[in-house]
Amino acid sequence: MNDYPRRWAALAVLSLTLVAVTLDNSVLNTALPSLAHALRAGTADLQWITDAYTLVFASALILAGTLGARLGSRNALLGGLAVFGGGSAVAALSDSPGQLIAWRAVMGLGAAFVMPATLAIITRIFPPAERPKAFGAWSAAAGVGVLIGPVTGGALLEHYSWSSAFWINVPLVAFAVVAVLALVPAVPAVRGDRLDVPGALLSTAAVAALVDAVIQAPARGWADAVTLTEFAAAAVLLAAFLWWQRRASSPLVRLDLFANRTFAVAALSLAVVFFVLFGTLFELSQYLQLVHGYSPLVAGLGAMPFAVAMALTSATSPLISRRLGVRGTLALGLSLAAAGLFDLATTGVHTQYWKIAVGTAVIGLGMGMMMAPASLQISGSVPPRFASMASALNSVIRELGGVLGIAVLGTVVSSAYRSSVGTDLGPAGTDLPTAHGMAATLPAPAAQHVIAVTDQAFTDAMARATLIAAGIAAVMALTVLLVRPARAAAPAIPAPEPQLQRA
Repeated sequence: MNDYPRRWAALAVLSLTLVAVTLDNSVLNTALPSLAHALRAGTADLQWITDAYTLVFASALILAGTLGARLGSRNALLGGLAVFGGGSAVAALSDSPGQLIAWRAVMGLGAAFVMPATLAIITRIFPPAERPKAFGAWSAAAGVGVLIGPVTGGALLEHYSWSSAFWINVPLVAFAVVAVLALVPAVPAVRGDRLDVPGALLSTAAVAALVDAVIQAPARGWADAVTLTEFAAAAVLLAAFLWWQRRASSPLVRLDLFANRTFAVAALSLAVVFFVLFGTLFELSQYLQLVHGYSPLVAGLGAMPFAVAMALTSATSPLISRRLGVRGTLALGLSLAAAGLFDLATTGVHTQYWKIAVGTAVIGLGMGMMMAPASLQISGSVPPRFASMASALNSVIRELGGVLGIAVLGTVVSSAYRSSVGTDLGPAGTDLPTAHGMAATLPAPAAQHVIAVTDQAFTDAMARATLIAAGIAAVMALTVLLVRPARAAAPAIPAPEPQLQRA
């Protein structure tokens, strides 16, 4: 199937499905302040509304990739789109944060089947020589999703309620399903050994315990018994997962893959860049709308410099990799992301937008530059029979990095904000949306005082979290340069695979 004649048209369709999945998160970022007001959601609720999707997505990806290979990648893609679209439609009808969190989780489960299926299909229908271009186009689609998401969300919120951010997914998914049926070949199912259900349960529980502990810690307290218990449970569950993977006859994850330095460095690079990106954009959306007072549409347009830069370098990353090598490209991309983050860390309450745009554009350049080479390194470091597992790992690394970025950096902001505001302002010390909502009910002088104090506290807290993110990206860039691949490491471009029967 490596010579499938309509492979480039199929790639366009597969990229469209990725746009639909990434569009959801970027649309939602624009709608967060509206959600906070309409559903009376606090910071922890907003984090869970965002993280419920990515948490389930990340937790289920490896199992979904394995199941998808057995069902046939196109079947998994179609089923995942159906669940994602149906969950989005019901999420739009939610009338409480709890309901929305639950349906966001359902959407994440559907998306978990979509992303590894697209990567697995691309690997099967493109010959090795064309895969760098295909992976570059696939990565650029993520930039397109980020680009049109905030603008679309802002335009919708100018005229409709927050629920429109979910209704928009329904026609997108319907069109994607029709296009998949028309243009994407039915990749033969892969028969494997028994599914590793214990491994799936252990990994899911470990991630859920860790993320909940990090998100709830500012409200509960870092030394609270429940917080400490969840951290301990996450550690025990992770240890049990690793122990089981070494003993299982058909492990969910082959841990020996991480012994390959090429694979490990590429995987960690992806995790780090998504960690810093998701955590930073989560807070930046609230900053633009609440501190600067931008409308959802203007705030959505504010993401364009990042998304345009990311799409450009994603599409040209194969050329950059040929000149600098994969290691050099990863290091340069991480360095650019760190530079953009250091610039954003200097943001103040009255910082002009053009300065913010420069910082986000530099981050986009770095992220787009490294996504396709890192994905190729991961896919090319495993034998063809583990292609589905590698595709799922590629996706879970991205999403787990993102969900932990929102949880950890969001917690840094929340803790610093609460510490700065203190208890003197009452409920306003909980989070910025609550502070602005309270200020709207106060006389003008008191309202101005509350807004001035809380805006400054949030901006300082965001700058602190962004500085931490910049440091993490810089350390990872240095690590990429210092850790050299083992002599036996597999090349970045996978070896030719046996020809498959046409669908």
